[in-house]
Amino acid sequence: MPGRTVGAAAPAQRVAARPVARAEAVLVRHYRRLVRLAYLALPADRDRHSRVLAAHAAVHRALPFRWTRRDEGARHDGTTLQDGTTRHDAPGADGPVAAGADPLYAALRLRVLRTALRPHPAARLLAPRVWGLRLFTPHGGEEDAGLDHALAALDAPARAAFALRTVEELSAGQAAEVLRQAGVARPDDAVAAAAAVPSGGDREPPAFDPCAVRVQPTDLLRRRRTLTAALAVGVLGLTTTAAVLGGSGPAAPAGPASGGAPGAADPARLVRVAPDAWQHTARVDFSAWPARGDRREDGALLGRALAAWAQPGPQTRAEPGTDPAPPVEAPQLLFAGTVEGTGVVVLYDGRRLARYTDGRDGGLDLARADDSDLTTAGAVALRRRGSDVRYLLAPWVDSAETRRIDQPDAPARPLEHPEGVTAPAPGGGLADCRGATLLQLRSSPVVAEKHAFLLADLGGLVPAHLTYLPPPDRSPSAQSAQSAQSAREPREATAQDALQAWARAGCAVPDGRPGVKQLDLWAFAVQPLPQNAGSAAWVCLRADRWNGEGSAATAVVLPTARGPQRTGGGPGRACSRFARDTVAWTWWRSPQGTEYLLAAGSRRVTRLTVKGPDWSADRPVADHTLAVERPARSAVRVEAVLDGGSHIGPPP
Repeated sequence: MPGRTVGAAAPAQRVAARPVARAEAVLVRHYRRLVRLAYLALPADRDRHSRVLAAHAAVHRALPFRWTRRDEGARHDGTTLQDGTTRHDAPGADGPVAAGADPLYAALRLRVLRTALRPHPAARLLAPRVWGLRLFTPHGGEEDAGLDHALAALDAPARAAFALRTVEELSAGQAAEVLRQAGVARPDDAVAAAAAVPSGGDREPPAFDPCAVRVQPTDLLRRRRTLTAALAVGVLGLTTTAAVLGGSGPAAPAGPASGGAPGAADPARLVRVAPDAWQHTARVDFSAWPARGDRREDGALLGRALAAWAQPGPQTRAEPGTDPAPPVEAPQLLFAGTVEGTGVVVLYDGRRLARYTDGRDGGLDLARADDSDLTTAGAVALRRRGSDVRYLLAPWVDSAETRRIDQPDAPARPLEHPEGVTAPAPGGGLADCRGATLLQLRSSPVVAEKHAFLLADLGGLVPAHLTYLPPPDRSPSAQSAQSAQSAREPREATAQDALQAWARAGCAVPDGRPGVKQLDLWAFAVQPLPQNAGSAAWVCLRADRWNGEGSAATAVVLPTARGPQRTGGGPGRACSRFARDTVAWTWWRSPQGTEYLLAAGSRRVTRLTVKGPDWSADRPVADHTLAVERPARSAVRVEAVLDGGSHIGPPP
């Protein structure tokens, strides 16, 4: 590392006469900024240890070895560096360096960027080496983790543009010009891509500072064994050399080269949680799962699983909204075992679950799993064969059962789960209305007293959690209590009324694809039908995905209908805890053949308005429902007035 101090008095003339010495002085003065710039611009296919060393090496190599005079009549302070650009003396001020304010610094910055943008494979051999220790930048918060994830999705020019905008505080035009000088083909596109990444409030986050590192030892026992083996090989080599005086060819490599990040396929680096960790933590999610399975010490199987994640390929399948990129750090081992004759490994990196299935027809399946909890981290689909699924249950699950969604009155059937792995259970989604089979799990009293919940298989890695919000109680005491609450929260869908509601309306869910985290059924109104024809149940079903997206659908369940009838819906926050007001309508023909327009709103709706081509109806609704008799169906517009005076319409 350049560390020479330049004197200010006697050596001043010698320094001024040596352009490389002046470059060294500028490099030392701004070393931290240059290393941070290189760290952000380097490819994301390396672990943090390798990126730290590579960032320092890129700055070291930025110091030019030689220079040429521009011409004999050039000024004394003008020099041409090895990259062919003319630079001048650097001012002594520290801090952010604006573009063009320090030409010599700009030349060094350009050399650092060129090295980071086009790293040569041989450069890794010349990078600094640290034996027996691993270097890490400090762990940041969720904002830094999100930034690291966003940068990993950018290409090298866009990462360099982000570094120039944040570290160097350059404008978009200045950053594009620097990238153009560095040889980037489309610098404006790189700057535009970098602008989409939020930089956060901290301009210099410690998680991206390669000069403020944490140091941890490597595997001491393994290193001791490696050293012993190396000494033995060395002694054998000396003995063989002494016995055989002939020359020998180059030595064979110690092992196959890996195209991924260093150590990415090393099973020894896997994180393993204590078997009883879930009993002593307040964070009950996938991070509390211990390593289970009969092959959790099988280094070959674990190595194949890690290699598949470190180098995504054609057999890598990522659920919608899931990033297929390799993990930033060593993942946590949740399971490694033989399931139905096939090796299966389940890993977790704090944001995603990865299930590796061995064999020719296997591969790697990835799914979002961040912000999980006791219910959403209750099970993982371990192995599929036909329509059957084997699950790996959470360690806090005491009992497991299955039940048909279309048979709410039938008792649940016990599901065996030795060592957390269930017997085969029927799978299938909810949207087909063919009686999907649900998982009914009950947690240990250590984490939640008598807590039962339902999970639905949607064909993905993590089943969706089912919840239920019953219709408002019409009794005066209940209505006064409800009016004092801004909104009610969904409950578990295990009670009889919830099972009945899901059996009647569950197949109207707006999203039944893999990647759905929670499905909620909200029964927002019950409407007595005219002519004593029974009652209609109005529901809003909501699907929330792991990536934060969501969608909703309103539906009505009529007495003689074979299934729910959707009345509207689409993507957005409708029927979530952020939008607990809704209205819906439909046409209905009574058993006597009379046409009615039916409308219903949620508990805060006090008035319903219907406007047709040549007619209208505007009425207060104490029970939040409205039925208007009409001679024929026509295009209408329905609007609801809330108790606060605001107006809402039905979902599109």
